[in-house]
Amino acid sequence: MVETETVAGTSADWRARQESWDRQQEWYMPDREERFRVMLDMVEALVGPEPRVLDLACGTGSITDRLLDRFPKATSTGVDLDPALLTIARGSFDGDERVTFVTADLKDPDWARKLPYDSYDAILTATALHWLRGGPLATLYGQLATLVREGGVLMNADHMIDRTTPRINAAERAHRHAQMDRAKAAGALDWSEWWALAAKDPVLAGPTAERYEIYGEHADGEMPSVRWHAETLLTAGFGEARAVWASPSDTLLLAVK
Repeated sequence: MVETETVAGTSADWRARQESWDRQQEWYMPDREERFRVMLDMVEALVGPEPRVLDLACGTGSITDRLLDRFPKATSTGVDLDPALLTIARGSFDGDERVTFVTADLKDPDWARKLPYDSYDAILTATALHWLRGGPLATLYGQLATLVREGGVLMNADHMIDRTTPRINAAERAHRHAQMDRAKAAGALDWSEWWALAAKDPVLAGPTAERYEIYGEHADGEMPSVRWHAETLLTAGFGEARAVWASPSDTLLLAVK
């Protein structure tokens, strides 16, 4: 069940905050929903329609929201450190016994001890692990390999940059940013604007201030290539790893234990 926590506001208030976050993320990733769809397709294909899922660096619970909508008998453990995003997640799923949220720092060697289960059918994460640099991310992959059951899966959807294709990268980035500029002119919120509004929200103002004490403006991470992720996951103990979906800027990488 959801961790005991006082949450304020109606379900409509939490849904509005959740949808506001989704729209801000879609400004950066217009094909975000397609990426989630393929992620859940692979969950169903490999571990079935009643999975126990670890929603890693869960944010507001975007993955959990789509998971439970598609698989009502699934259960989810959401893990994050961001107090503002976790406030939205806890408010959004308040009373749903299928969901537990855990506050933990993934760079803490003992973070997994806070989890309610020793193993998971699937570990899912999106647009989050690029906040970690290569060394800590490789360590994290090793920890995750011990949490996934045999035959279970890990999926990471994120920016994964191939440095061997600089002209393709530059063209893709220029085209994507031109699209973002048009969406911005039509009223889309960017990252900074969304957080500025959160700082004025009576419910989120305090957690947002705490968030900036933890992270500052943005974490200094890396975006290694698909090949790096796949090889690191195989080294960590997974049996297979490859991309199962890609856009010009993002990849969904799937590893099977």
